[in-house]
Amino acid sequence: MTAEEGPGAVAQIISLVLGMSITSLFLWWYNRKSEVPPSLSSTEWLKYPLQKIITISPNTAIYRFALKKDTSVLGLPIGQHIQIRGKIGGKDIMRSYTPISSDDDKGYVDFMIKSYPQGNISKYVSQLKVGEYVEMKGPKGPKGQMKYVPGYANEIGMIAGGTGITPMLQIIRAILKNPKDKTKVSLIYANVNSEDILLKQDLDNLVETHPERFNVYYVLNNPPEKWEGGVGFVSRTMIEKHISSPSTEGVKVLLCGPPPMMSAMKKHLEDIGFPKAKTISKMEDQVFVF
Repeated sequence: MTAEEGPGAVAQIISLVLGMSITSLFLWWYNRKSEVPPSLSSTEWLKYPLQKIITISPNTAIYRFALKKDTSVLGLPIGQHIQIRGKIGGKDIMRSYTPISSDDDKGYVDFMIKSYPQGNISKYVSQLKVGEYVEMKGPKGPKGQMKYVPGYANEIGMIAGGTGITPMLQIIRAILKNPKDKTKVSLIYANVNSEDILLKQDLDNLVETHPERFNVYYVLNNPPEKWEGGVGFVSRTMIEKHISSPSTEGVKVLLCGPPPMMSAMKKHLEDIGFPKAKTISKMEDQVFVF
């Protein structure tokens, strides 16, 4: 570098460095601004207004609650649940629910809830009017709870009863929408009557779209005429036919449903050769109970 070139070259270098720094600073600011913070707190009860009610059956509906902004996401890990709180009879009553929506759904969270005459929170939610609020907090659960990620298993067998389909559906959708996730899923879904089968059209559409990765076997206590699914209670024979054996590499089983049903399913799985389900399930367990 000559004496004549010196000052100009230095100025060019300084200008280039400043330009790169400003660009990097802008990109950092833009990315931070583009990040969507979660709308859920694990330590603080937050209020969410009821935005919409989608009737599924006479006693079941999807309740859509609005988040802070149209671009907000709930921020709940796949397979986990949150607490909903309401004041009933002057007391704060809580119950855990798993959303059927995901963070792909911006600005709202959906819960499918079946209302029972003697229910607390389910009845409370069913009586809400659009614009009224509930309080939520989460995720809720012990350390080691379900937090689905690709690679969790090679095959997943699911046994669900009634509204126990909700955590299953969340995981099923997460698997099937990810082309890199090669997990195969087999679902046994039990109900009393055909009209009790929740989101059947959604499940059937997923089977039709992903026949090589997902299948479902419906079981009814009171089947209609020409019913081609299972009849009665979920049996050991049904499980052996539709869910891979415990010796299959990378197979895991997820259970969710009414307590009496879950007790029977645990016994069937043990008789088949699966390990005994623990009182509090952890992700590494071969049999996980929600």
